[in-house]
Amino acid sequence: MPATRPTTTADNRVAIVTGSASGIGQAIKDRLARDGWNVLGVDLRDAEFVADLVDPLANRAAIEEALGRFGRIDMIVAGAGVQHVSPVETFPLERWQSMLALMLTSPFMLAQAGWPALRQCGSGRFIAIASAHSLVASPYKSAYVSAKHGVLGLVKTLALEGADDGISACAVCPGYVRTPLVERQISDQAQAHGIPEHEVIERVILAPQAVKRLIEPSEVADVVAFLASDSGRSFTGTALSMDQGWTAR
Repeated sequence: MPATRPTTTADNRVAIVTGSASGIGQAIKDRLARDGWNVLGVDLRDAEFVADLVDPLANRAAIEEALGRFGRIDMIVAGAGVQHVSPVETFPLERWQSMLALMLTSPFMLAQAGWPALRQCGSGRFIAIASAHSLVASPYKSAYVSAKHGVLGLVKTLALEGADDGISACAVCPGYVRTPLVERQISDQAQAHGIPEHEVIERVILAPQAVKRLIEPSEVADVVAFLASDSGRSFTGTALSMDQGWTAR
């Protein structure tokens, strides 16, 4: 049977949000704060807790920091991410390793270290900010696509393991979002595809989407806020695809 839920009010719920300094992570942190959550933002810079999550010990330290500050953890949002665009034959091994460490091993470590706290709160949430690339692939992104496919598998496993303790786990899978991560890859995409930079948005980034626009970070934050609410309790072990029709093809 699921654990009995302790009383939780709008002003004592606690979330950890990684990748909180910009883009999607910042939007999620700000939205949860507006909704009354206590939020520990984690990033390499400009965060309440500064840490390099490529280091497994830093993930445990983030969990300990949240518990030390707030005494509980109700939700973990694993949103830290990086991108590197390169053909597989020239893809640097060190980039492959660091990207999987950040986008796959870090969510695993956060879940592992935070599991007792999520169990104790009785209605814990684990949310991975995944990608449409958890469901499909694109050329020249071997590490990113592999990590995002892997984190979806992690979420499914966490959902099965957490069910009896009231812990849910989901992956939010947006298409291209208007973030610095997307903007920084334009020059690399132009080089990889042999096209001018000004054509990358239309010919590469938005090409697989039925709806030709970038998603706003606030839209992703709205989905996370829904999953964090009582109305989101039934969503677990699944990918929530907000990909503008990308995977409908």
